[in-house]
Amino acid sequence: MRTLEQFAVQPTSSVDLPDPAPLLESLTRGALEVLGGVREAEQLIRWFTEDAYRSLLVRANLSARARSARGVAPARPVFQILSTRTCEPADGIVEATVIVATPARTRAVAMRLEGLDQRWRVTTLAIL
Repeated sequence: MRTLEQFAVQPTSSVDLPDPAPLLESLTRGALEVLGGVREAEQLIRWFTEDAYRSLLVRANLSARARSARGVAPARPVFQILSTRTCEPADGIVEATVIVATPARTRAVAMRLEGLDQRWRVTTLAIL
Protein backbone atom coordinates (compact mmCIF):
# COMPACT_ATOMS: atom_id res chain seq x y z
CA MET A 1 0.00 0.00 0.00
CA ARG A 2 1.29 3.46 -0.90
CA THR A 3 1.46 6.28 1.59
CA LEU A 4 0.31 9.79 0.87
CA GLU A 5 3.94 11.01 0.89
CA GLN A 6 4.72 8.80 -2.11
CA PHE A 7 2.27 10.79 -4.21
CA ALA A 8 3.70 14.17 -3.19
CA VAL A 9 6.35 15.95 -5.22
CA GLN A 10 9.64 14.10 -4.73
CA PRO A 11 12.99 15.93 -4.62
CA THR A 12 15.63 14.70 -7.06
CA SER A 13 19.39 14.82 -6.60
CA SER A 14 21.53 16.80 -9.07
CA VAL A 15 23.43 13.65 -10.07
CA ASP A 16 20.14 12.16 -11.34
CA LEU A 17 19.38 15.19 -13.54
CA PRO A 18 20.84 16.49 -16.82
CA ASP A 19 23.08 19.52 -17.16
CA PRO A 20 20.78 22.52 -16.50
CA ALA A 21 22.57 24.97 -18.84
CA PRO A 22 20.63 24.15 -22.05
CA LEU A 23 17.35 24.21 -20.12
CA LEU A 24 18.18 27.59 -18.59
CA GLU A 25 18.73 29.09 -22.03
CA SER A 26 15.57 27.49 -23.46
CA LEU A 27 13.45 28.67 -20.55
CA THR A 28 14.89 32.17 -20.84
CA ARG A 29 13.97 32.26 -24.53
CA GLY A 30 10.52 30.86 -23.78
CA ALA A 31 9.81 33.32 -20.97
CA LEU A 32 10.87 36.31 -23.09
CA GLU A 33 8.67 35.07 -25.94
CA VAL A 34 5.73 34.73 -23.52
CA LEU A 35 6.28 38.32 -22.37
CA GLY A 36 6.56 39.40 -26.02
CA GLY A 37 3.15 37.85 -26.71
CA VAL A 38 4.35 35.35 -29.33
CA ARG A 39 4.29 32.18 -27.19
CA GLU A 40 1.55 30.77 -25.00
CA ALA A 41 2.62 30.41 -21.37
CA GLU A 42 0.99 26.96 -21.32
CA GLN A 43 3.87 25.69 -23.44
CA LEU A 44 6.18 26.20 -20.45
CA ILE A 45 3.92 24.91 -17.67
CA ARG A 46 5.67 21.54 -17.51
CA TRP A 47 8.90 23.23 -16.40
CA PHE A 48 7.41 25.55 -13.75
CA THR A 49 6.03 25.03 -10.28
CA GLU A 50 2.55 26.42 -9.72
CA ASP A 51 3.73 29.63 -7.99
CA ALA A 52 6.42 30.38 -10.56
CA TYR A 53 3.98 29.74 -13.42
CA ARG A 54 1.40 32.03 -11.85
CA SER A 55 3.95 34.84 -11.55
CA LEU A 56 4.90 34.37 -15.24
CA LEU A 57 1.21 34.62 -16.19
CA VAL A 58 0.78 37.83 -14.19
CA ARG A 59 3.84 39.35 -15.85
CA ALA A 60 2.63 38.23 -19.30
CA ASN A 61 -0.79 39.80 -18.72
CA LEU A 62 0.81 43.08 -17.64
CA SER A 63 2.96 43.04 -20.77
CA ALA A 64 -0.09 42.39 -22.95
CA ARG A 65 -1.95 45.30 -21.34
CA ALA A 66 1.02 47.62 -21.86
CA ARG A 67 1.26 46.61 -25.54
CA SER A 68 -2.48 47.14 -25.96
CA ALA A 69 -2.40 50.57 -24.32
CA ARG A 70 0.41 51.65 -26.65
CA GLY A 71 -1.19 50.04 -29.71
CA VAL A 72 1.82 47.77 -30.27
CA ALA A 73 1.33 44.34 -31.81
CA PRO A 74 3.02 41.29 -30.28
CA ALA A 75 6.43 40.69 -31.84
CA ARG A 76 9.09 38.05 -31.47
CA PRO A 77 11.73 39.54 -29.18
CA VAL A 78 15.16 40.05 -30.68
CA PHE A 79 17.89 39.20 -28.20
CA GLN A 80 21.19 37.46 -27.71
CA ILE A 81 22.17 35.45 -24.65
CA LEU A 82 25.50 36.90 -23.52
CA SER A 83 26.26 34.68 -20.55
CA THR A 84 24.86 32.18 -18.09
CA ARG A 85 26.13 31.93 -14.52
CA THR A 86 25.05 29.14 -12.22
CA CYS A 87 25.67 28.03 -8.67
CA GLU A 88 24.42 25.05 -6.67
CA PRO A 89 23.63 26.15 -3.11
CA ALA A 90 22.41 22.64 -2.26
CA ASP A 91 21.98 19.25 -3.89
CA GLY A 92 19.17 19.35 -6.44
CA ILE A 93 19.07 23.17 -6.56
CA VAL A 94 20.54 25.48 -9.20
CA GLU A 95 20.40 29.25 -9.06
CA ALA A 96 21.24 31.01 -12.29
CA THR A 97 21.50 34.39 -13.93
CA VAL A 98 21.20 34.64 -17.70
CA ILE A 99 22.34 37.95 -19.21
CA VAL A 100 20.38 38.87 -22.33
CA ALA A 101 21.11 41.75 -24.72
CA THR A 102 18.18 43.30 -26.58
CA PRO A 103 18.44 46.17 -29.06
CA ALA A 104 17.18 48.59 -26.39
CA ARG A 105 18.95 47.31 -23.27
CA THR A 106 20.63 44.47 -21.45
CA ARG A 107 18.52 42.42 -19.06
CA ALA A 108 19.16 39.82 -16.40
CA VAL A 109 16.96 36.77 -16.01
CA ALA A 110 17.32 35.18 -12.59
CA MET A 111 16.03 31.66 -12.13
CA ARG A 112 16.01 28.99 -9.45
CA LEU A 113 15.67 25.40 -10.60
CA GLU A 114 14.92 22.55 -8.25
CA GLY A 115 15.08 18.88 -9.02
CA LEU A 116 11.51 17.67 -8.58
CA ASP A 117 10.00 14.42 -9.83
CA GLN A 118 13.07 13.49 -11.89
CA ARG A 119 13.33 16.80 -13.79
CA TRP A 120 14.41 20.39 -13.30
CA ARG A 121 11.56 22.77 -12.51
CA VAL A 122 11.58 26.55 -12.18
CA THR A 123 10.57 27.59 -8.68
CA THR A 124 11.48 31.28 -9.03
CA LEU A 125 11.79 33.51 -12.09
CA ALA A 126 12.67 37.20 -12.19
CA ILE A 127 13.28 39.24 -15.33
CA LEU A 128 15.04 42.49 -14.53
